[in-house]
Amino acid sequence: MITNEPEVQGQPATLTASAAAKVRELIEAEGEPDMALRLAVRPGGCSGFSYEMFFDAQVDETDLVTETDGVRLLVDAESAAMLSGASVDYKEAGLQGSGFAINNPNQQRSCGCGQSFC
Repeated sequence: MITNEPEVQGQPATLTASAAAKVRELIEAEGEPDMALRLAVRPGGCSGFSYEMFFDAQVDETDLVTETDGVRLLVDAESAAMLSGASVDYKEAGLQGSGFAINNPNQQRSCGCGQSFC
């Protein structure tokens, strides 16, 4: 469900069901049920841009807001074009570690550390 829709080409960024479940779990642990996960692109890193994810209760009128299984994902208008069609997933990886992963079709390459892209 899309609640705000700035002019962006393609599909908005989304959460997978497993990412939504983990985000819901983390929001419940914070005790702030009105929070959402914010995904943004910021200049920096070895390759030019880096992803930023954090909890946010502030929804700006220009934010693109999608919802998966009751969990909201916020993307600011400036980041929306670079995140069009991206998805955030969460993987349980046992001894290798668990974590969120961003699958972004707009990403041309990433650096060796995996923390930035262009």
